[in-house]
Amino acid sequence: MYAIVEIAGHQYKVQKDQRIYVNRLDAEEGAELSFEKVMLTDNDGKVEVGAPVIEGMKVSAKVLQHLKADKVLVFKKKRRKGYQKMNGHRQYVSQIEITGIG
Repeated sequence: MYAIVEIAGHQYKVQKDQRIYVNRLDAEEGAELSFEKVMLTDNDGKVEVGAPVIEGMKVSAKVLQHLKADKVLVFKKKRRKGYQKMNGHRQYVSQIEITGIG
């Protein structure tokens, strides 16, 4: 069984016991969360689609840790002008584990 759920502004395809990285959530490490915006569920071929969400369906998760993602390099250059600039960015993320769908 899997579900498509909106978490922190992005949509994820999740299954039970799956660990995913999402944008930083306002919750303590070890806290239990539930996400109400479930757009689609698939239970062994039986697909249920919401318009836009499925009423009464929720996905529960547990926050494992807060950390920073890998560095993304941003390089700017203007040709023939001698201008070069390099910046790096590390996004704050939370690792969560899906504990149940339903």
